[in-house]
Amino acid sequence: MIRLATAQPDFAARFAALVADTREPDRGVAGQVAAILERVKKEGFRAVADLTSRFDRVDIGSNSVEVRDSERAAAVARVPADQRAALELAATRIRSFHEAQRPADGSHTDPAGVRAGWRWTAVERAGLYVPGGRASYPSSVLMNAIPAQVAGVDELVMVTPTPDGRVNPLVMLAAELSGVARIFRIGGAQAIAALAYGTHPLPKCDMIVGPGNAWVAEAKRQLYGTVGIDMVAGPSEILVIADASARPDWIAADLLSQAEHDPVAQSILITDSATLADAVEAWVERILPTLSTEPTARESWDAYGAIIVVDGMEQAVDLANQLAAEHLELMVADPAPLFANIRHAGSIFLGSYTPEPIGDYIGGPNHVLPTGRRARFSGGLGVHNFMKRTTWLEAGAAGFAALAEATATLADAEGLGAHALAVRIRQEK
Repeated sequence: MIRLATAQPDFAARFAALVADTREPDRGVAGQVAAILERVKKEGFRAVADLTSRFDRVDIGSNSVEVRDSERAAAVARVPADQRAALELAATRIRSFHEAQRPADGSHTDPAGVRAGWRWTAVERAGLYVPGGRASYPSSVLMNAIPAQVAGVDELVMVTPTPDGRVNPLVMLAAELSGVARIFRIGGAQAIAALAYGTHPLPKCDMIVGPGNAWVAEAKRQLYGTVGIDMVAGPSEILVIADASARPDWIAADLLSQAEHDPVAQSILITDSATLADAVEAWVERILPTLSTEPTARESWDAYGAIIVVDGMEQAVDLANQLAAEHLELMVADPAPLFANIRHAGSIFLGSYTPEPIGDYIGGPNHVLPTGRRARFSGGLGVHNFMKRTTWLEAGAAGFAALAEATATLADAEGLGAHALAVRIRQEK
């Protein structure tokens, strides 16, 4: 863990290094991923089956790769009542939030009488990747599938690795609650390739979403264009801005809530109180040994954690905008002024009673968020990701007459004779 203060003479250089270190997935896997994609493209399902046998210890054939309805139902039946109730509440809240996002069609008529507008339509089929290695997250099923369902996607297809053949009951329930039609027991870059190319019995998808390891992220990056993707996600990150009113034990718990995700996750505290900074550092050390995830959280905190002491909250806002964190908590007495000036963040959590895990599971807003400083130019997953905006234009005879000469003039200026002809041929009597 590094400790910085804006008063240090070398602060600017050290903070710049912190911003530059985005802990991106290992691009050294690019060649391996390219080989996997090419093999699946050429060999089809045979390559998928071979790679699944090698990596997940599951032998699949075209008739056994899909999780049967009876297997799904049996898994769902094993979910404890309290977990089912919690997941159902989460699904209801996530759906309600995303239904309010659905974009509206629109149009207008200009003074020339030309009508123009736009309409939104959903992609036909979306593929959802659900990890099954280091962790399996039913909450991610809801966060990825429900926006697609609200958007009006015709069919949702899920792939998830099942090491040694075991399916996760909560993942099966989440799929049921969010309208997933088909589930296939494959993972890794080969699963992304199968969805992108269409590898019978896996259907070809128009869009692929969902988190994964470095191989999955790289496969999505390489296949973008062949298929739409949500984003190329990196390791999780949290930034907490806190003043002296915040409780240090709460801050420490929130920082570790992201550190436990991954050894390369990042947790950062910015505060104007050196006393609070000391207390938080001490609380992290007290809490770590109590966690079942201590090895992961410890590695993350030691390697990538940071505490930054600033002279005032204006500095905190400036640093936060440079970090463009995936998750930003404002644990200050009055978060409104800071909130108004935060320009770059994936999702913002206001006040000490809004810990980031509320957003991860049940708050409503999507937890699929840009990492690696990408919040500077992109936002989290939403209904719009599964839809396309198609514009339309209707000139009519009067509108054409008003626009024709200027159109032809510009076409001639660009040396595009057929463009000009397509207009002038309509002007002839």
